[in-house]
Amino acid sequence: MRALPVPRPAPGFPRVPERRRRLAPATAAVAGIMATLLAACGPGSDAAAPPPPDTQLVAAAEARHDLTRVRSATPGHPPPTTASAPELDLTQAKAHWIDADTVAWNTEARAGTRTQLAYDHQGRITVDADGALTHAGRWLRLHPVPGGLTGEQRARYPHLAGHAAFTVDARDRGRVHKALRGQLVATQHAAGGALLAATGVQLPGVLDDLYATQAASADLGPVFDTRGRPTLSVWAPTARTVALELDGRTVPMRRDDATGVWSVRGTRGWTGKPYRYRVTVWAPSVRQVVTNQVTDPYSTALTTDSRRSLVVNLDDPGLAPPGWDTLDKPPPTPIEDAQVQELHVRDFSAADVTAEHRGMYLAFTEDDSDGMRHLRQLADAGTTHVHLLPTNDIATTPERRRDQAVPYCDLPALPADSPRQQECVGAVRDEDAYNWGYDPLHYTVPEGSYATDPEGASRTREYRAMVRSLNEKGLGVVLDVVYNHTYAAGQDEKSVLDRIVPGYYHRLLDDGTVATSTCCANTAPEHTMMGKLTIDSVVTWAKQYKVDGFRFDLMGHHPKENVLAVREALDALTPERDGVDGSGIILYGEGWNFGEVADDARFEQATQANMAGTGIATFSDRARDAVRGGGPFDEHPGVQGFASGLFTDPNATGANGTRTEQRARLLHYQDLIKVGLTGNLARYRFTDSSGRQVTGAEIDYNGSPAGYAADPGDALAYADAHDNETLYDALTYKLPADTPAADRARMQILALATAALSQGPALSQAGTDLLRSKSLDRNSYNSGDWYNAVHWDCSQGNGFARGLPPAWDNQDKWPYAAPLLTNPAALPGCAEITASAAAYRDLLTIRSTEEAFSLSTTERVQRELRFPLSGEGETPGVITMRVAGLVVVFNATPQEQAQRLDPTAGARWTLHPVQAHGADATVKSATHDSASGTFTVPARTVAVFTAR
Repeated sequence: MRALPVPRPAPGFPRVPERRRRLAPATAAVAGIMATLLAACGPGSDAAAPPPPDTQLVAAAEARHDLTRVRSATPGHPPPTTASAPELDLTQAKAHWIDADTVAWNTEARAGTRTQLAYDHQGRITVDADGALTHAGRWLRLHPVPGGLTGEQRARYPHLAGHAAFTVDARDRGRVHKALRGQLVATQHAAGGALLAATGVQLPGVLDDLYATQAASADLGPVFDTRGRPTLSVWAPTARTVALELDGRTVPMRRDDATGVWSVRGTRGWTGKPYRYRVTVWAPSVRQVVTNQVTDPYSTALTTDSRRSLVVNLDDPGLAPPGWDTLDKPPPTPIEDAQVQELHVRDFSAADVTAEHRGMYLAFTEDDSDGMRHLRQLADAGTTHVHLLPTNDIATTPERRRDQAVPYCDLPALPADSPRQQECVGAVRDEDAYNWGYDPLHYTVPEGSYATDPEGASRTREYRAMVRSLNEKGLGVVLDVVYNHTYAAGQDEKSVLDRIVPGYYHRLLDDGTVATSTCCANTAPEHTMMGKLTIDSVVTWAKQYKVDGFRFDLMGHHPKENVLAVREALDALTPERDGVDGSGIILYGEGWNFGEVADDARFEQATQANMAGTGIATFSDRARDAVRGGGPFDEHPGVQGFASGLFTDPNATGANGTRTEQRARLLHYQDLIKVGLTGNLARYRFTDSSGRQVTGAEIDYNGSPAGYAADPGDALAYADAHDNETLYDALTYKLPADTPAADRARMQILALATAALSQGPALSQAGTDLLRSKSLDRNSYNSGDWYNAVHWDCSQGNGFARGLPPAWDNQDKWPYAAPLLTNPAALPGCAEITASAAAYRDLLTIRSTEEAFSLSTTERVQRELRFPLSGEGETPGVITMRVAGLVVVFNATPQEQAQRLDPTAGARWTLHPVQAHGADATVKSATHDSASGTFTVPARTVAVFTAR
């Protein structure tokens, strides 16, 4: 299975994020298995229905509550007519049991028909070739509700608002709990007994109603009392039985009928023992009762390759590295001041010859390595956080070193434009040590492949040592968390949640198939216990690992209510009680609006617009696209933007339209960037490039408002991240091919400046200041260390020209990539790399030391930030911003530019001291003429001036 493509958005809708993802099995056989898995984990329920009872035997059958199929026994009397096949499909689940009393079903409540919920604990209900039921089990009678769902029910389930509603007969409600613990089928019979419709039943609503409200306060997983005795608990309300497999023996567990939680209390001798749950339950994906041996969704520790959970108490002093209990955390950084470096654990040290623990957590504890020296320099300049790509237990990376394959080729010896590198990397990409990690298996255990020993709790100690070391350098640690999907669903061996409560933890479409719009099996945080798992997991990471922030992958697939509940739970953590101040933990995420939940179809989403004013930031794609040019779905990679030469330094690709079109698009891009510099504020008023007085929300971004933020901390600015080509690679595609390496480096810094000098938080992919390249790979989630490693030592290059990018996501771009990879002008040396890094640190220093870039309210931004030359006469390729006592000129053109600000005439303005005494010799020639009020800025330069 290759990474799933994301369709191009329809006109008028914001772009779907450029989702990369995952896991491409190496063989056709495995690919076939994965294709089967995607099909298998679709039906959320595959039940059957009660048989069509003969009219002469209905009374007797109902009296027994046994609808075992009966057929006409009267000679010459034909059997009742049955419904068409599509209405008798038990591989689907089109009935939704939304609370204890109500079933929603998109079927017609015909007069004289009988509607029922049939159930059988042995799972024997099927439909035969004649359209009749082979077994009927027992049933609950349903009655149509005139007018359908109530207003409250429609508000809770807006996607079911048009469905017919049925209520459970009061005489049968005493058997509802029993019915939920087996196969369930919704059926409809004609008055004469003919079976008209039969379908499986989706259960999340009724499970929430009957169990989850009480279970939401339960302690799940391993919990230790003050005497060190563990209690193990798992929520499995639909299971027939649950037992604990502990270190080779089976221990019974007790069910709490109010919560659906099964638990068992052990002795201190259980500590450190491996365990699994043995769960017997109806599994709709295979349409049978199964007994699953499954790890704990609330695992706190695991054996190698996640084969077993471990009974581990995270409060055990033996799991704390030296200095852990007395760790002096960095002062909390408000979200609007966060400056974040996004980094993958392996990328950080895999190619660092000065590191001993390459690719591991402990590499972050090696103070003398090139990587740690670079992070310290960034921290000293103003970087506040390191954002780690997913570090929870992932499904696809072998955890033992001896099991991790390596490419068999001499990769450095191959030509710059050769396809052999990607062939060699691709041959082992599903058995090597590398994956971005967006394939979660267990949410609250550190990934074992980054530990020196994946067996046992070493990963816990080493993870904490990593956090301690980064904190000691003044850097907070942000975790990239992926609660929006799981790697697998159904009966796959790497499906955890769905093998315990089948059909509950994942979001199902109307026919019962599992939604996969995120790339994989979408979870459903709108369901109480998936929402609880999200909150409990985040709180555990915050308390037990003392992390400083969370980045939510595809946060728009979460309900806003769920993300706000995470915020509330963190805010409740105090140093006195919990050892951490949760109020200082920052939150941000991808607020994209797409998929089956788009436009609040099922709940109010945690999307860009909806999260405004919450203090939880969302990535802003507006200025990103304007700076780089085009978007992630462009067929031609040469579409230019503000920092890549649009109109002012056009390339020869023909992808950018006429000169008139280029100019118009560039000026619109400049308006998008202006909005971004304000913090993407919706209400900020300014003059746009056409001379109109507008607000940020009135600037168009692909049919959506460009400005959506209520406060400066609502939108996170960035020019590149792990998705898509690195900034350097994007500029390589877009700048004229003959652009010298030194000028490419200058455009890189100018692009980064649009984020670093904006209001609100900003993020940069680690190594971008070093002109990091992935050899033009746009989706390196599974491209190995060869394409992904950061090269801290400039003598190793910047990662460019390491072969054609992998075919599985880039082959259509090979005709554009090949000539660029052998272009000497596109290959930077140490001079360009070190100059770029130093110039970026100068910008960070200005950003972190000038209050002008930390305006905390919309009112202050409106009052103190202006674009004085914006309007009909503004210069294409130049943005001039005045903020508090500073003037910033972004000159993206290949010529020196003069910008006249009459109000500055008669005053003395000089280049900011950081730049005046900094590493960039070119910017030092920037001047201000006090007689005319004219600022003159060199080509491809961002200059910051201050009044003196």
